[in-house]
Amino acid sequence: MSTQDPNAAGQPGGEAQPSQEEMMAAYEEQMRNIRVEEVLVQSLASFIELGGRRGGLAGDPEQAGEPDLDQLGLAIEVIRALQPLAAPLLGPSASQVDQALSQLQVAFAQQAGTPAPGQPGGPSSTGGQPGPGGAAGPGGQQPEGPGGGRLWVPGQ
Repeated sequence: MSTQDPNAAGQPGGEAQPSQEEMMAAYEEQMRNIRVEEVLVQSLASFIELGGRRGGLAGDPEQAGEPDLDQLGLAIEVIRALQPLAAPLLGPSASQVDQALSQLQVAFAQQAGTPAPGQPGGPSSTGGQPGPGGAAGPGGQQPEGPGGGRLWVPGQ
C-alpha cells in the first residue's frame, strides 16, 4: 500500500496545493507590487461585467441570470464614480468604458420603464410617490433631468 500526500489527491500530476503560509506570502508579494491604478482599472472592468450580467446583457440567459435592476443601477453608479478617475489611465480606451456605460444605462431604462427613486417623476429617495399628475410639471410638460433631456443615470 502506497502513501499519498493528502494535498496531492485530485491534482493533475500529483502537485500539492500551496500551504496557508505560502498563499499568504504570495498575497503579501502581490500587495507589495500592485498599484492602485491597476486595481482601479480592474475594478471598473469588473463592475462593467457585473452590470452587464445584472442587466441581462451577457449573452444567453444561463450566463446572464435574471436581470436585477437594483444591482444594475448600483453598478452604473459605481462605474460613473470611477470613470473620471480611470479615464486618464485608459487613454483612448476610455471611449470603450463610455460605450459600455451607455449600454448599461439603456438596458436599465428599457427594463425599468420608469425613473428611479429620487429622479424627477420617480419616487423620492425617502420612499414617497410622485405628487398628483405624476411626473409632469406645470402645463403638463415633462421636467428635464439634470443636464437637459439626457438619459437618466442612477445617482445623478
